[in-house]
Amino acid sequence: MAYIYILKSLKNGRLYTGSTNDIRRRLFEHERGQSKYTRDAGPFKLIYKEEFSSLLQARQREKYLKSGKGREELKILLNLRE
Repeated sequence: MAYIYILKSLKNGRLYTGSTNDIRRRLFEHERGQSKYTRDAGPFKLIYKEEFSSLLQARQREKYLKSGKGREELKILLNLRE
């Protein structure tokens, strides 16, 4: 299994999107400051995830969510969950 995930920084409120085949390990790495882009932004809250059968599919979805149309879709998805 593979995942895309959205983290919200409890420090600065920013959202971070990523993909992985081991979501527990990846979240642990973010919390420990082992990710370049989130190093100084922790702690985090996992606010959204999607599951895929392959890492390739997850990475494609991550890339889309980071695009203009993807960011629009993400706003809608996250607002529906609140």
